[in-house]
Amino acid sequence: MVGGTSASMRDIPEEILGNIFALITDTRTRNCLSLVCRKWHDLERATRTSLSLRGNVRNLFLVPICFRAVTHLDLSLLSPWGQPPLHSSPSDPTLALRLAHAFPSLTSLTLYARTPETLALLAPRFPRLVHVKLVRWHQRAQSPLGSDFSSLFHSCSSLSSLDLSHFYCWTEDLPPALQAYPSTAASITCLNLLSISCSEGFKSNELLAISSACPNLAQFLATCTFDPRYMDFVGDETLVALASNCPRLRLLHLADASALSGARPDPESDGYTADDARISCAALDNVFALLPLLEELALDVCQNVRDTGRSLEALHTKCPSLRALILGRFHGVCKAVGPQLDGIALCRGLESLSVKNCADLDDYGLIAIAQGCPKLTKFHIQGCKMVTDMGFRKFASILSHSLVDVGISACKNLDGTASLLALEPIRHRIQRLHIDCVWKEQGTSSNGIIHDFDLNELDSNQPVLPPKGKKSRYTNEAGNCSRFGGSSNGGYNNQNSCRTWWRLSYLSLWVPVGGLLTPLLAAGLDSCPELEEIRIKVEGDCRRRPKPTVQAFDLAALSRYSRLLKLRLDCGDVIGYVLTAPSGHMDLSLWERFFLTGIGDLNLTELDYWPPHDRDVNQRSLSLPAAGLLAQCSTLRKLFIHGTTHEHFLTLLLNDRNSNLRDVQLREDYYPAPENDMSTEMRVDSCTRFEDALNRRNIND
Repeated sequence: MVGGTSASMRDIPEEILGNIFALITDTRTRNCLSLVCRKWHDLERATRTSLSLRGNVRNLFLVPICFRAVTHLDLSLLSPWGQPPLHSSPSDPTLALRLAHAFPSLTSLTLYARTPETLALLAPRFPRLVHVKLVRWHQRAQSPLGSDFSSLFHSCSSLSSLDLSHFYCWTEDLPPALQAYPSTAASITCLNLLSISCSEGFKSNELLAISSACPNLAQFLATCTFDPRYMDFVGDETLVALASNCPRLRLLHLADASALSGARPDPESDGYTADDARISCAALDNVFALLPLLEELALDVCQNVRDTGRSLEALHTKCPSLRALILGRFHGVCKAVGPQLDGIALCRGLESLSVKNCADLDDYGLIAIAQGCPKLTKFHIQGCKMVTDMGFRKFASILSHSLVDVGISACKNLDGTASLLALEPIRHRIQRLHIDCVWKEQGTSSNGIIHDFDLNELDSNQPVLPPKGKKSRYTNEAGNCSRFGGSSNGGYNNQNSCRTWWRLSYLSLWVPVGGLLTPLLAAGLDSCPELEEIRIKVEGDCRRRPKPTVQAFDLAALSRYSRLLKLRLDCGDVIGYVLTAPSGHMDLSLWERFFLTGIGDLNLTELDYWPPHDRDVNQRSLSLPAAGLLAQCSTLRKLFIHGTTHEHFLTLLLNDRNSNLRDVQLREDYYPAPENDMSTEMRVDSCTRFEDALNRRNIND
């Protein structure tokens, strides 16, 4: 009460209220605020800086003109899906002019650029662009080298960030375009070429041409060819020259094309490949010395890089600002042969570490890393067969005050149950988790090899390395750990199965084709009160598998997570038959029924779904059973299907049960997407008709 009157929100000065609105980033919250009154509506429109347009570009009057302060505009989701937003028609210049008039403050643009003509029309209208992300999963148009980028580089000389991670093109397209516009290339500081559509990666001469044209790069991510069996592979000379050309790099991420495929390595492999990469410790020393500002480094190689411990020790002194490190197929990263820390364990400033396919990393090395890197908040391990559950448990215990993001994949001695048991010391604080849903029939812990780790001795200032080869006092003759129950489910008995993961908000799972989600809950993940998002990746060849003995993948089991809103179900690496299934085998439509049965029991608002793939015809298509099951999701607001389908299948979603559904898209984002779909598959006219029918429905909010 002030002077006998009550104060209200309308008494707040407009400048202060505008600052409050500017701090709100959630789209739905901003939309709700704009419905309160006319003043709030105008303030919300005047303070919004990011906008994603959906709709159909043929309706020019639907382009909004009230978002004058928008600096980032996303045009990659305009439909017809997968088609360029601008076609060769007389209305194209009109649309480009209207976009330029509606968004005068634009500095960042995300665009689906299927043809060079799209950028040729838009780029001159936005000369102040600083960040551009191009999207294309369809095949490259028949055009001269560099034509996809020439209009952009010519019109936007102040461009500083270019993201081509979702842009299907040839590796030889970019270097000539950068060389043709040296002033624009010199202004680029962030360049992302880490694309899964690149089947072989950039060659050595292409990387050197790019780095010499862009000497001011601070962030550089690229898919490379490290395999020495290929001509012009990336080796010692290339890495040193790259570091010499771009000495200001703070983020360097170089990954082999096969490392980005997402395929899970064989856990039974010894970790060594037949060939070694041509990367020596001397070259690594030179690279680290040339990049003193480095904060994030990723070298994801698919051939052996041996005895790297000594070079990694130099990171501590030569790159003192290093905070994140990803190593793929690096061996000898931490040997832990004595009481002194070595290798990567000397990088005390690391906050994020990912080790992939390290053949000789064992429990002792893992514990040494925990002792030497006390600031680790994120740790992912993949394909390290010598690491056991007891070693990882000790690792987690030492880092129990910092570690919140953990990933465990393709480690022979760390199946689903063992992984959860090993994470018990940080169960109360972990926020993001990835594990493999692989369950052993017998619950022996770590193949019966259990070391004498004192879990109460957690002084991170002194290395605590267990004596090699010593058995634990809790181990019986059969190799089972009596301290943790030694039961057939890997140590979790009924009493322990209800342990709560209080802060877990994101869960990622890998499931072999034919596997089930049911054991996940029994293994200890039955209580996750804050879990909001789950990603499930199913992988395998179902052509060689018999029909499942049960009828459902058991997505309904996830209904116990009351706050689960987002699900990403990726069956894109499930290979099977479309129309030619032999007798006794299931076609992909029946497998889709298996995967999606029970999805209607979940209260999801967003669903990303990758249908199974028939690689023989390069087809990823939603089947009739899948469409019928998706139509049972009554709470969905957004549905993204990463494939194609028949028009009458998709119309099943237009029922009264799906009254909340407002955003449905088909994305043929498997590379390269088929240029011409089958005659009965969704085409531009079919997409348009479905979208019009979707927009005609009344939506509650």
